[in-house]
Amino acid sequence: MIIAHAKKPFCAVIGAGPAGLFAAEILARAGADVCVYDHKPSPARKFLMAGRGGLNITHSEDIETFLARYGAASGPLTPLIRAWPPQALREFCACLGEATFIGSSGRVFPSSFKASPLMRAWLIRLKQLGVTLAMRHKFLGFSADGSLQFQRGDGGALNLAADAVILALGGASWPKLGSDGAWTKILEHQGLSLAPLHAANCGALIEWSALFRQAHEAKPIKNVRVWCEGASGRGDLMITRTGLEGGPIYALSSHLRRQIETNTQAQLTIDLRPDTPLESLTRKLAKRTPKQSQSTYLKRAGFHAPEIALLRETYPLPLPQEAAALARVIKNLELKVCGLADLTRAISTSGGVLFEEVSSELMLKKLPGVFVAGEMLDFDAPTGGYLLQAAFSTGFAAGTGAARYVGLQV
Repeated sequence: MIIAHAKKPFCAVIGAGPAGLFAAEILARAGADVCVYDHKPSPARKFLMAGRGGLNITHSEDIETFLARYGAASGPLTPLIRAWPPQALREFCACLGEATFIGSSGRVFPSSFKASPLMRAWLIRLKQLGVTLAMRHKFLGFSADGSLQFQRGDGGALNLAADAVILALGGASWPKLGSDGAWTKILEHQGLSLAPLHAANCGALIEWSALFRQAHEAKPIKNVRVWCEGASGRGDLMITRTGLEGGPIYALSSHLRRQIETNTQAQLTIDLRPDTPLESLTRKLAKRTPKQSQSTYLKRAGFHAPEIALLRETYPLPLPQEAAALARVIKNLELKVCGLADLTRAISTSGGVLFEEVSSELMLKKLPGVFVAGEMLDFDAPTGGYLLQAAFSTGFAAGTGAARYVGLQV
């Protein structure tokens, strides 16, 4: 059946993540009749999963530094984020009863440190604004007359006519939470050009020895600096069965991917003591007493067992005995990365709808009245609040653009 809504402009939002829900709020406040469709039984599953370990909502650094974090996509994203910047996101959280605070790293968190209280308050407000949620509705594409096609959870079909449509279907990471990238085929069928989807903010694959893996899996390596292709990251790493995880690795995933695509492997360099200059570390290591084993001497110099094991695992020769040479290894430890974790384990996705395919308000040029928001767009955001900020800012732009398209004042 085809359903038409004649009283108010009817806007369909497909995807119940932060970008879609925020676009729905903008449209409802402008006076549209809004329904959000999603094929999962409940909304914002990835958002809620991300908040289990502490929801990093945005970042407090100055706006120019913030915008530069998006790399090649900073140009098209700049006007969108300036229109709805990090401070606006913090005020949004406060209005939902979740004041925010700035952590020691400059990252911004809600006071509860969780996503669930924020989401509960937000869903109540959306309901008060008249936004309806249609869960268990899988988007199948567009019919010949431009209506939307869905498969309902009960197996039935739904064809839907809308005055404006916002697509906010996410990328393809953690597909079990809802974002499976199936929309790429739908949009390619409509003649749109897309950048291939790749895992972003993902772990590095390293071929550990069985002995190292068994002894040190799930152990952290604290406070290191890593770099690749001139880009660097700082923080803690986690040893996994397949390689390394952690914020510094995630920040370099796009650089590692480029090297792997060119050379089949990438070089990752680690400074295990980034706060200690080479000369100071050399002096500290020179205090070794006679007959003292290297392991004991490194432990007494403040190195933990996983760090010592990592040095031995990745250095091709026996570790140098001479202090200056050992200090250079510690501050320039080279690891060979053979690949990146796949989309099922990635935090986010790079690739998607090219910015050349959308207007300044994120309307698809080849599909008038259809707007795109969130991770469907071709940008690569590092961890630290940048992905969520982009989701909200693009949701604001798409919601505002759709409202204007149907003749509403924003």
